[in-house]
Amino acid sequence: MSRSMRHEVVSSVLEIELIPTFYDEDLETAKKIVKACTEGGAKVVEFTNRGALAYQVFSELVKWKDREFPDFILGAGTIVEPSAASLYINCGANFIVGPIFNADVAKTCNRYNTLYIPGCSTPSEISMAEEMGADIIKIFPADVLGPQFIKDLLGPFPWLKLMPSGGVEATKEGISSWIRAGAAAINLGSNLIVKNLVKPVDFQTIKEKTKECLQWIREAKGTSIFLGVEHIAIYPTETANATQIADWYTKTFGFAKEEGPSSIMLTGTSIGKIEVMKVYEKETRTHIAINVSNFEAAYNYLKEKDIELKQPIIAPGFKLAYLKKTDPTGNKVHIVFRT
Repeated sequence: MSRSMRHEVVSSVLEIELIPTFYDEDLETAKKIVKACTEGGAKVVEFTNRGALAYQVFSELVKWKDREFPDFILGAGTIVEPSAASLYINCGANFIVGPIFNADVAKTCNRYNTLYIPGCSTPSEISMAEEMGADIIKIFPADVLGPQFIKDLLGPFPWLKLMPSGGVEATKEGISSWIRAGAAAINLGSNLIVKNLVKPVDFQTIKEKTKECLQWIREAKGTSIFLGVEHIAIYPTETANATQIADWYTKTFGFAKEEGPSSIMLTGTSIGKIEVMKVYEKETRTHIAINVSNFEAAYNYLKEKDIELKQPIIAPGFKLAYLKKTDPTGNKVHIVFRT
């Protein structure tokens, strides 16, 4: 059974706006594909039901991702009948995708409170799928229907959440045309996870291409480079160390505490964090982290404005760079991009 609530999965799909889709009979290869996608920023992936005993590979993949990437969302695709939907849901599928709309599959998914993304190619099919509770509808085959199909549908039905699938090109022009037409998300298969990339185990290319596609989506939607404050960091003093400070926030506000080698991160149930640094710096009381949608674009933009930055720090899961000068009140500032 899925560990994620249906509304959480819907929210994640609409936030990330990209669902890579693939099938591979080899479990280790499948793990590497999922890892490449999540490191590229696409934390929602569809595994298609296309091979003999595919559900067994999927089941093991779910167990692995629950250990390694517990926040990752993994769904099952090419589901055309309720028995297959039930099987994959009980194997841990977070969502179900079909190339067609099947009312009985919709009922099965509704019974298990699982997101169903059916494939539709006519306004009547879309209307029936919506009536059966489909929050997101796959427009399939996308390369036949074209972006204008979505644009025309959103005129009389502006509330629809439509996702093109099938033949969508993993290019800036291709992705931008669908987003500008009003697509809520993009479903990319072999044009993103190309077989000649998988077989030589060129997973780095899959990761980088995923990042690139996500950036094209952001650009087409006009997403700002600088998204807001990601966290604020405070430093220990001569009278209060990092543990004392973190414990005070934990006891006072009930924040969760996660300790790392150089700091303690405090989080609540909403966005925004407090980072408590472990090292005392006499002249520093605060630093501010600005969340960016594209690290390279943000870094170059600041440089073009003659704002000097220190050498970027790149590690698994994040990239950051401090500005060489503080803000007018003396606070250190850095930009950060998390994958």
